[in-house]
Amino acid sequence: MVRGQNSSPVLVVGAGPAGATAARTLALKGVPVRLIDRSAFPRNKPCGGGISVRALKRFPYLESQLGRIATHTLSRLHLEGPGGASTIVHSREPAALMIRRVEFDALLVSLAVEAGAELVTGAEIVHAAMNAERVELIARDGRRWKAPIVIAADGVHSVIARRLGLNRGWAPHAVALDMMEETPRSALRDLDPSTLWVAYGYDPGGVNEGSDVGKRAHPRAPEGYAYIFPKRDHVNIGIGYVLSYYRNAVDKAPYDLQRGLIAELESRGVVTGESVRRNFTPFLIPVGGPLPEPGRDRVLLAGDAGGFVNAFTAEGIYYAMVTGDLAARAIVEAPEPPAGLARLYRRACRSEIGRELRDAVWIQRYLFADRARMARIIENAPRYPATTRAILEYATGHRSYASVRFHLLTRFPELALRLMWERVKDGRSLRSSD
Repeated sequence: MVRGQNSSPVLVVGAGPAGATAARTLALKGVPVRLIDRSAFPRNKPCGGGISVRALKRFPYLESQLGRIATHTLSRLHLEGPGGASTIVHSREPAALMIRRVEFDALLVSLAVEAGAELVTGAEIVHAAMNAERVELIARDGRRWKAPIVIAADGVHSVIARRLGLNRGWAPHAVALDMMEETPRSALRDLDPSTLWVAYGYDPGGVNEGSDVGKRAHPRAPEGYAYIFPKRDHVNIGIGYVLSYYRNAVDKAPYDLQRGLIAELESRGVVTGESVRRNFTPFLIPVGGPLPEPGRDRVLLAGDAGGFVNAFTAEGIYYAMVTGDLAARAIVEAPEPPAGLARLYRRACRSEIGRELRDAVWIQRYLFADRARMARIIENAPRYPATTRAILEYATGHRSYASVRFHLLTRFPELALRLMWERVKDGRSLRSSD
Protein backbone atom coordinates (compact mmCIF):
# COMPACT_ATOMS: atom_id res chain seq x y z
CA MET A 1 0.00 0.00 0.00
CA VAL A 2 1.29 3.45 -0.89
CA ARG A 3 2.00 5.54 2.19
CA GLY A 4 2.58 9.22 2.74
CA GLN A 5 0.78 12.49 2.98
CA ASN A 6 0.17 12.69 -0.77
CA SER A 7 -1.58 9.31 -0.95
CA SER A 8 -5.36 9.16 -1.28
CA PRO A 9 -6.67 8.02 2.10
CA VAL A 10 -8.31 4.69 2.62
CA LEU A 11 -11.97 5.22 3.50
CA VAL A 12 -13.43 3.33 6.44
CA VAL A 13 -17.20 3.62 6.59
CA GLY A 14 -18.76 3.02 10.01
CA ALA A 15 -16.95 3.96 13.22
CA GLY A 16 -18.15 1.09 15.40
CA PRO A 17 -15.65 -1.47 16.78
CA ALA A 18 -14.78 -2.84 13.32
CA GLY A 19 -14.28 0.51 11.63
CA ALA A 20 -12.51 2.25 14.50
CA THR A 21 -10.13 -0.70 14.94
CA ALA A 22 -9.39 -0.75 11.21
CA ALA A 23 -8.73 2.98 11.17
CA ARG A 24 -6.38 2.77 14.16
CA THR A 25 -4.40 -0.10 12.65
CA LEU A 26 -4.03 1.70 9.32
CA ALA A 27 -3.00 4.98 10.96
CA LEU A 28 -0.38 3.26 13.10
CA LYS A 29 1.02 1.64 9.95
CA GLY A 30 1.40 5.05 8.33
CA VAL A 31 -1.51 4.68 5.91
CA PRO A 32 -3.66 7.83 5.45
CA VAL A 33 -7.18 6.92 6.55
CA ARG A 34 -10.49 8.73 6.78
CA LEU A 35 -13.10 7.29 9.18
CA ILE A 36 -16.68 8.20 8.17
CA ASP A 37 -19.82 7.79 10.26
CA ARG A 38 -23.35 9.14 10.10
CA SER A 39 -23.32 9.93 13.84
CA ALA A 40 -21.30 12.16 16.14
CA PHE A 41 -19.63 10.46 19.09
CA PRO A 42 -20.50 9.54 21.73
CA ARG A 43 -23.63 7.97 20.28
CA ASN A 44 -25.79 5.16 21.57
CA LYS A 45 -25.80 1.75 19.88
CA PRO A 46 -28.23 -1.07 20.67
CA CYS A 47 -26.18 -4.04 21.83
CA GLY A 48 -25.89 -6.34 24.81
CA GLY A 49 -22.42 -4.97 25.43
CA GLY A 50 -20.63 -8.19 26.37
CA ILE A 51 -17.11 -9.10 25.21
CA SER A 52 -15.13 -12.24 26.01
CA VAL A 53 -12.02 -11.28 27.96
CA ARG A 54 -9.79 -12.86 25.31
CA ALA A 55 -10.20 -9.53 23.49
CA LEU A 56 -7.69 -8.05 25.96
CA LYS A 57 -5.07 -10.55 24.81
CA ARG A 58 -5.88 -10.07 21.11
CA PHE A 59 -5.80 -6.28 21.55
CA PRO A 60 -3.41 -5.67 24.47
CA TYR A 61 -3.58 -1.88 24.14
CA LEU A 62 -7.21 -1.99 25.31
CA GLU A 63 -6.52 -2.90 28.92
CA SER A 64 -4.65 0.29 29.73
CA GLN A 65 -7.40 2.38 28.08
CA LEU A 66 -10.49 0.83 29.68
CA GLY A 67 -10.07 2.97 32.79
CA ARG A 68 -11.48 5.84 30.71
CA ILE A 69 -14.95 4.22 30.66
CA ALA A 70 -17.23 2.25 32.99
CA THR A 71 -16.55 -1.48 32.86
CA HIS A 72 -17.63 -4.54 34.79
CA THR A 73 -16.10 -8.03 34.66
CA LEU A 74 -17.91 -11.29 35.36
CA SER A 75 -16.70 -14.78 36.22
CA ARG A 76 -20.06 -16.47 36.90
CA LEU A 77 -22.61 -17.67 34.35
CA HIS A 78 -26.18 -18.83 34.95
CA LEU A 79 -27.07 -20.96 31.93
CA GLU A 80 -30.68 -22.04 31.45
CA GLY A 81 -32.43 -24.22 28.89
CA PRO A 82 -35.97 -25.15 27.83
CA GLY A 83 -38.19 -26.15 30.71
CA GLY A 84 -35.98 -24.51 33.33
CA ALA A 85 -32.99 -26.88 33.28
CA SER A 86 -30.07 -24.76 34.48
CA THR A 87 -26.52 -24.78 35.72
CA ILE A 88 -24.01 -22.34 37.19
CA VAL A 89 -20.56 -22.08 35.64
CA HIS A 90 -17.71 -20.48 37.58
CA SER A 91 -14.46 -19.18 36.13
CA ARG A 92 -11.27 -18.82 38.15
CA GLU A 93 -10.77 -15.40 36.62
CA PRO A 94 -12.98 -12.86 34.82
CA ALA A 95 -14.28 -14.35 31.56
CA ALA A 96 -16.60 -11.62 30.31
CA LEU A 97 -16.16 -7.86 30.06
CA MET A 98 -19.30 -5.74 30.24
CA ILE A 99 -19.29 -2.30 28.59
CA ARG A 100 -21.77 0.30 27.36
CA ARG A 101 -21.50 0.81 23.63
CA VAL A 102 -22.10 4.56 23.96
CA GLU A 103 -18.81 4.73 25.89
CA PHE A 104 -16.83 1.86 24.35
CA ASP A 105 -17.33 2.95 20.74
CA ALA A 106 -16.38 6.53 21.57
CA LEU A 107 -13.22 5.21 23.23
CA LEU A 108 -12.25 3.20 20.14
CA VAL A 109 -12.88 6.20 17.90
CA SER A 110 -10.72 8.40 20.09
CA LEU A 111 -7.92 5.81 19.92
CA ALA A 112 -8.14 5.83 16.12
CA VAL A 113 -8.01 9.65 16.00
CA GLU A 114 -5.10 9.71 18.46
CA ALA A 115 -3.27 7.31 16.13
CA GLY A 116 -3.73 9.72 13.22
CA ALA A 117 -7.03 8.81 11.56
CA GLU A 118 -9.22 11.63 10.23
CA LEU A 119 -12.79 11.46 11.56
CA VAL A 120 -15.77 12.67 9.52
CA THR A 121 -19.15 12.57 11.27
CA GLY A 122 -22.67 13.41 10.15
CA ALA A 123 -22.12 11.68 6.81
CA GLU A 124 -24.67 8.99 5.97
CA ILE A 125 -23.48 7.03 2.93
CA VAL A 126 -26.37 6.28 0.58
CA HIS A 127 -24.62 5.24 -2.62
CA ALA A 128 -21.42 3.44 -3.62
CA ALA A 129 -19.88 2.66 -6.98
CA MET A 130 -16.64 0.97 -7.97
CA ASN A 131 -14.61 0.92 -11.17
CA ALA A 132 -11.17 -0.32 -12.12
CA GLU A 133 -9.44 2.65 -10.49
CA ARG A 134 -11.39 3.71 -7.42
CA VAL A 135 -14.45 3.52 -5.22
CA GLU A 136 -16.82 6.47 -5.02
CA LEU A 137 -19.12 7.10 -2.06
CA ILE A 138 -21.96 9.61 -1.92
CA ALA A 139 -23.53 10.88 1.32
CA ARG A 140 -27.15 11.88 1.76
CA ASP A 141 -26.15 15.54 1.95
CA GLY A 142 -24.38 15.32 -1.43
CA ARG A 143 -20.79 15.04 -0.25
CA ARG A 144 -18.63 12.71 -2.32
CA TRP A 145 -15.45 10.81 -1.61
CA LYS A 146 -13.19 8.81 -3.89
CA ALA A 147 -10.64 6.33 -2.63
CA PRO A 148 -8.45 3.49 -3.85
CA ILE A 149 -9.66 1.18 -1.06
CA VAL A 150 -12.76 1.11 1.16
CA ILE A 151 -13.41 -0.88 4.32
CA ALA A 152 -17.17 -1.17 4.77
CA ALA A 153 -17.93 -1.50 8.46
CA ASP A 154 -21.39 0.00 8.15
CA GLY A 155 -23.33 -2.68 10.00
CA VAL A 156 -25.90 -5.35 9.30
CA HIS A 157 -27.72 -3.09 6.84
CA SER A 158 -24.52 -2.21 4.96
CA VAL A 159 -25.35 0.18 2.15
CA ILE A 160 -21.98 -0.44 0.53
CA ALA A 161 -22.40 -4.23 0.50
CA ARG A 162 -25.86 -3.85 -0.99
CA ARG A 163 -24.95 -1.23 -3.60
CA LEU A 164 -21.94 -3.19 -4.81
CA GLY A 165 -23.75 -6.53 -4.90
CA LEU A 166 -21.73 -8.15 -2.11
CA ASN A 167 -24.86 -8.79 -0.06
CA ARG A 168 -28.32 -8.14 -1.49
CA GLY A 169 -30.00 -8.85 1.82
CA TRP A 170 -30.05 -11.35 4.68
CA ALA A 171 -32.44 -14.30 4.60
CA PRO A 172 -34.83 -14.38 7.60
CA HIS A 173 -33.12 -17.50 8.96
CA ALA A 174 -29.73 -15.74 8.86
CA VAL A 175 -30.56 -12.86 11.22
CA ALA A 176 -31.88 -12.63 14.75
CA LEU A 177 -34.24 -9.95 16.03
CA ASP A 178 -32.71 -8.84 19.33
CA MET A 179 -34.97 -6.79 21.63
CA MET A 180 -33.30 -5.20 24.64
CA GLU A 181 -33.05 -2.25 26.92
CA GLU A 182 -30.13 -0.69 28.76
CA THR A 183 -31.53 0.91 31.91
CA PRO A 184 -29.88 2.52 34.96
CA ARG A 185 -29.89 0.43 38.12
CA SER A 186 -31.97 3.10 39.84
CA ALA A 187 -34.98 1.95 37.77
CA LEU A 188 -34.25 -1.69 36.95
CA ARG A 189 -31.80 -3.87 38.80
CA ASP A 190 -30.57 -7.43 38.59
CA LEU A 191 -30.32 -8.88 42.10
CA ASP A 192 -27.01 -10.63 41.41
CA PRO A 193 -24.72 -8.26 39.49
CA SER A 194 -21.90 -10.80 39.67
CA THR A 195 -23.67 -13.18 37.27
CA LEU A 196 -24.22 -13.25 33.54
CA TRP A 197 -27.68 -14.81 33.01
CA VAL A 198 -28.45 -16.50 29.69
CA ALA A 199 -31.39 -18.70 28.68
CA TYR A 200 -31.49 -20.66 25.42
CA GLY A 201 -34.69 -21.90 23.84
CA TYR A 202 -36.59 -19.27 25.81
CA ASP A 203 -40.38 -19.39 25.44
CA PRO A 204 -42.10 -16.22 26.70
CA GLY A 205 -45.56 -17.73 26.72
CA GLY A 206 -44.78 -21.06 28.31
CA VAL A 207 -46.05 -22.78 25.17
CA ASN A 208 -45.30 -26.51 25.11
CA GLU A 209 -43.43 -26.32 28.41
CA GLY A 210 -46.02 -27.89 30.65
CA SER A 211 -46.57 -31.41 29.39
CA ASP A 212 -44.82 -34.35 27.83
CA VAL A 213 -47.44 -34.29 25.08
CA GLY A 214 -46.52 -30.74 24.17
CA LYS A 215 -42.83 -31.58 24.17
CA ARG A 216 -43.37 -34.55 21.88
CA ALA A 217 -45.51 -32.46 19.55
CA HIS A 218 -42.85 -29.71 19.40
CA PRO A 219 -39.47 -31.39 19.82
CA ARG A 220 -37.56 -28.35 18.56
CA ALA A 221 -36.52 -25.73 21.06
CA PRO A 222 -37.79 -22.20 20.43
CA GLU A 223 -35.11 -20.56 18.29
CA GLY A 224 -34.35 -17.79 20.71
CA TYR A 225 -32.62 -16.62 23.83
CA ALA A 226 -32.93 -14.22 26.75
CA TYR A 227 -30.19 -12.54 28.76
CA ILE A 228 -29.21 -10.26 31.61
CA PHE A 229 -25.90 -8.44 31.19
CA PRO A 230 -24.96 -6.57 34.39
CA LYS A 231 -23.04 -3.34 33.86
CA ARG A 232 -21.40 -1.14 36.46
CA ASP A 233 -24.23 1.41 36.63
CA HIS A 234 -26.76 -0.10 34.19
CA VAL A 235 -28.29 -3.42 33.31
CA ASN A 236 -29.01 -4.80 29.85
CA ILE A 237 -31.94 -7.17 29.62
CA GLY A 238 -33.09 -8.59 26.33
CA ILE A 239 -34.72 -11.34 24.35
CA GLY A 240 -34.04 -12.45 20.79
CA TYR A 241 -35.28 -14.86 18.15
CA VAL A 242 -34.12 -15.96 14.73
CA LEU A 243 -36.21 -13.70 12.51
CA SER A 244 -37.88 -16.53 10.57
CA TYR A 245 -38.95 -18.15 13.86
CA TYR A 246 -40.22 -14.84 15.25
CA ARG A 247 -42.36 -14.23 12.17
CA ASN A 248 -43.79 -17.75 12.11
CA ALA A 249 -44.15 -18.70 15.77
CA VAL A 250 -44.27 -15.59 17.98
CA ASP A 251 -47.44 -13.53 18.03
CA LYS A 252 -46.30 -10.77 20.41
CA ALA A 253 -44.93 -7.35 19.54
CA PRO A 254 -41.28 -6.76 20.49
CA TYR A 255 -41.91 -4.54 23.49
CA ASP A 256 -44.66 -6.83 24.79
CA LEU A 257 -42.07 -9.63 24.79
CA GLN A 258 -39.63 -7.42 26.67
CA ARG A 259 -42.15 -6.45 29.34
CA GLY A 260 -43.21 -10.07 29.70
CA LEU A 261 -39.60 -11.19 30.15
CA ILE A 262 -38.94 -8.62 32.87
CA ALA A 263 -42.22 -9.45 34.62
CA GLU A 264 -41.29 -13.13 34.65
CA LEU A 265 -37.77 -12.42 35.90
CA GLU A 266 -39.16 -10.23 38.67
CA SER A 267 -41.62 -12.94 39.72
CA ARG A 268 -38.67 -15.34 40.00
CA GLY A 269 -36.66 -12.92 42.13
CA VAL A 270 -34.00 -12.40 39.48
CA VAL A 271 -34.60 -8.68 38.89
CA THR A 272 -36.50 -5.88 40.57
CA GLY A 273 -38.03 -2.77 39.05
CA GLU A 274 -39.81 -2.08 35.79
CA SER A 275 -38.99 -1.93 32.12
CA VAL A 276 -38.35 1.59 30.77
CA ARG A 277 -39.85 1.95 27.30
CA ARG A 278 -37.58 4.78 26.14
CA ASN A 279 -34.53 2.58 26.73
CA PHE A 280 -35.86 -0.26 24.57
CA THR A 281 -34.45 -0.86 21.08
CA PRO A 282 -34.99 -3.82 18.72
CA PHE A 283 -32.22 -4.50 16.22
CA LEU A 284 -30.99 -7.22 13.87
CA ILE A 285 -27.92 -9.42 14.29
CA PRO A 286 -26.51 -11.59 11.48
CA VAL A 287 -26.33 -15.16 12.80
CA GLY A 288 -26.01 -17.20 9.61
CA GLY A 289 -22.24 -17.09 9.48
CA PRO A 290 -19.88 -14.84 7.50
CA LEU A 291 -20.59 -14.03 3.88
CA PRO A 292 -18.71 -16.38 1.54
CA GLU A 293 -17.28 -13.30 -0.18
CA PRO A 294 -16.49 -10.65 2.47
CA GLY A 295 -14.62 -8.53 -0.03
CA ARG A 296 -14.22 -7.85 -3.72
CA ASP A 297 -11.56 -5.90 -5.59
CA ARG A 298 -11.22 -2.59 -3.72
CA VAL A 299 -13.83 -3.16 -0.98
CA LEU A 300 -13.57 -5.26 2.21
CA LEU A 301 -16.51 -5.93 4.57
CA ALA A 302 -15.81 -6.03 8.31
CA GLY A 303 -17.92 -6.71 11.39
CA ASP A 304 -21.69 -7.13 11.01
CA ALA A 305 -21.49 -5.98 7.39
CA GLY A 306 -19.68 -9.23 6.59
CA GLY A 307 -21.75 -11.38 8.94
CA PHE A 308 -18.90 -11.85 11.42
CA VAL A 309 -20.98 -12.77 14.48
CA ASN A 310 -20.99 -15.92 16.59
CA ALA A 311 -24.29 -17.61 15.68
CA PHE A 312 -24.62 -19.38 19.03
CA THR A 313 -23.58 -16.71 21.53
CA ALA A 314 -24.52 -13.72 19.31
CA GLU A 315 -21.22 -12.10 20.31
CA GLY A 316 -20.14 -9.64 17.67
CA ILE A 317 -17.84 -7.01 19.18
CA TYR A 318 -14.77 -9.25 19.38
CA TYR A 319 -15.17 -10.48 15.81
CA ALA A 320 -15.82 -6.95 14.58
CA MET A 321 -12.53 -5.77 16.04
CA VAL A 322 -10.67 -8.79 14.67
CA THR A 323 -12.00 -8.34 11.14
CA GLY A 324 -11.36 -4.59 11.24
CA ASP A 325 -7.77 -5.28 12.20
CA LEU A 326 -7.38 -8.04 9.58
CA ALA A 327 -8.84 -5.82 6.85
CA ALA A 328 -6.36 -3.07 7.68
CA ARG A 329 -3.44 -5.50 7.77
CA ALA A 330 -4.46 -6.97 4.42
CA ILE A 331 -4.30 -3.48 2.90
CA VAL A 332 -0.83 -2.95 4.37
CA GLU A 333 0.45 -6.39 3.37
CA ALA A 334 -1.03 -6.72 -0.13
CA PRO A 335 1.87 -6.34 -2.62
CA GLU A 336 -0.06 -4.16 -5.06
CA PRO A 337 -3.60 -3.55 -3.87
CA PRO A 338 -6.22 -4.09 -5.00
CA ALA A 339 -4.67 -7.10 -6.77
CA GLY A 340 -5.21 -10.06 -4.45
CA LEU A 341 -6.48 -7.85 -1.62
CA ALA A 342 -9.88 -9.51 -1.13
CA ARG A 343 -8.34 -12.98 -1.31
CA LEU A 344 -5.69 -12.08 1.27
CA TYR A 345 -8.36 -10.72 3.62
CA ARG A 346 -10.65 -13.72 3.16
CA ARG A 347 -7.82 -16.11 3.96
CA ALA A 348 -6.82 -14.14 7.05
CA CYS A 349 -10.42 -14.20 8.37
CA ARG A 350 -10.77 -17.91 7.71
CA SER A 351 -7.46 -18.66 9.40
CA GLU A 352 -8.18 -16.76 12.62
CA ILE A 353 -11.94 -17.01 13.15
CA GLY A 354 -13.46 -18.88 10.22
CA ARG A 355 -13.73 -22.29 11.83
CA GLU A 356 -15.22 -21.09 15.10
CA LEU A 357 -17.84 -18.98 13.35
CA ARG A 358 -18.74 -21.82 11.00
CA ASP A 359 -18.96 -24.28 13.89
CA ALA A 360 -21.14 -21.84 15.83
CA VAL A 361 -23.76 -22.01 13.08
CA TRP A 362 -23.72 -25.81 13.15
CA ILE A 363 -23.87 -25.94 16.96
CA GLN A 364 -26.84 -23.57 16.90
CA ARG A 365 -28.66 -25.89 14.51
CA TYR A 366 -27.70 -28.96 16.53
CA LEU A 367 -28.96 -27.62 19.85
CA PHE A 368 -32.14 -25.89 18.70
CA ALA A 369 -33.15 -29.00 16.75
CA ASP A 370 -33.97 -30.87 19.96
CA ARG A 371 -35.21 -29.20 23.14
CA ALA A 372 -34.52 -32.32 25.21
CA ARG A 373 -30.94 -32.44 23.93
CA MET A 374 -30.40 -28.78 24.75
CA ALA A 375 -31.83 -29.18 28.25
CA ARG A 376 -29.76 -32.32 28.85
CA ILE A 377 -26.50 -30.67 27.80
CA ILE A 378 -27.10 -27.63 30.00
CA GLU A 379 -28.25 -29.65 33.02
CA ASN A 380 -25.33 -32.08 32.78
CA ALA A 381 -22.61 -29.48 32.25
CA PRO A 382 -21.27 -29.88 35.84
CA ARG A 383 -20.54 -33.53 35.08
CA TYR A 384 -17.85 -32.47 32.61
CA PRO A 385 -15.55 -30.10 34.52
CA ALA A 386 -12.67 -30.57 32.06
CA THR A 387 -14.90 -29.45 29.18
CA THR A 388 -16.20 -26.46 31.14
CA ARG A 389 -12.64 -25.50 32.03
CA ALA A 390 -11.55 -25.77 28.39
CA ILE A 391 -14.34 -23.46 27.24
CA LEU A 392 -13.56 -20.93 29.96
CA GLU A 393 -9.87 -20.98 29.07
CA TYR A 394 -10.89 -20.21 25.50
CA ALA A 395 -13.10 -17.30 26.64
CA THR A 396 -10.27 -15.85 28.72
CA GLY A 397 -7.70 -16.18 25.95
CA HIS A 398 -5.62 -18.96 27.51
CA ARG A 399 -6.61 -21.60 24.98
CA SER A 400 -7.07 -21.59 21.23
CA TYR A 401 -10.34 -22.47 19.57
CA ALA A 402 -8.63 -25.32 17.72
CA SER A 403 -7.67 -26.87 21.05
CA VAL A 404 -11.19 -26.54 22.47
CA ARG A 405 -12.68 -27.94 19.29
CA PHE A 406 -10.42 -31.00 19.46
CA HIS A 407 -11.41 -31.51 23.10
CA LEU A 408 -15.13 -31.35 22.32
CA LEU A 409 -15.02 -33.60 19.29
CA THR A 410 -12.99 -36.31 21.00
CA ARG A 411 -15.21 -36.39 24.08
CA PHE A 412 -18.57 -36.03 22.34
CA PRO A 413 -18.58 -38.20 19.20
CA GLU A 414 -22.27 -37.49 18.50
CA LEU A 415 -21.43 -33.81 18.16
CA ALA A 416 -18.48 -34.66 15.91
CA LEU A 417 -20.67 -36.72 13.61
CA ARG A 418 -23.29 -33.98 13.47
CA LEU A 419 -20.72 -31.33 12.57
CA MET A 420 -19.31 -33.58 9.86
CA TRP A 421 -22.80 -34.05 8.43
CA GLU A 422 -23.51 -30.31 8.48
CA ARG A 423 -20.23 -29.72 6.67
CA VAL A 424 -21.20 -32.24 3.98
CA LYS A 425 -24.61 -30.55 3.55
CA ASP A 426 -23.03 -27.11 3.33
CA GLY A 427 -20.59 -28.41 0.72
CA ARG A 428 -23.45 -29.79 -1.35
CA SER A 429 -25.33 -26.49 -1.04
CA LEU A 430 -22.32 -24.52 -2.22
CA ARG A 431 -21.76 -26.84 -5.20
CA SER A 432 -25.40 -26.64 -6.21
CA SER A 433 -25.32 -22.85 -6.14
CA ASP A 434 -22.26 -22.65 -8.40
